[in-house]
Amino acid sequence: MIEATSAGAILFRDTRGRREYLLLKSRPGDWEFPKGGVEGEEELQQTAIREVKEEAGISDFRLLDGFRKDYDYVFEANGNTIHKTVHLFVAKSYEASAQLSDEHRDMQWRDYDQAINTVTQDGPREILEDAHEFLDEKLEETEE
Repeated sequence: MIEATSAGAILFRDTRGRREYLLLKSRPGDWEFPKGGVEGEEELQQTAIREVKEEAGISDFRLLDGFRKDYDYVFEANGNTIHKTVHLFVAKSYEASAQLSDEHRDMQWRDYDQAINTVTQDGPREILEDAHEFLDEKLEETEE
């Protein structure tokens, strides 16, 4: 079995007092977050930053400290069995729009209820739940 590692980010923006998350529709049809394979000696955070820039066309954002969750899955490709571990961070976008890459068929900013019902796989959906809770707690801390 081949081991593979990817990293990405649950990217959110605040629009008129409402938090929205960026979802990308992959070529096979899954709705997911910007993510991709670690290249060379990259740290996981470096991969996440590069992938957000490449897949969403967003450069004005920052990863938030204190959040990293992982999920994994197994799939077949070119006659090989691949075990992939994906590391997701949370990132705040300071840009209102995103740009679709060639790797995806569609992209949408969705509020939490829409996003949780759109994300296709269980692993990313559970991490979105954790990220949303993490952001709510951070918001409460800043209001105190």
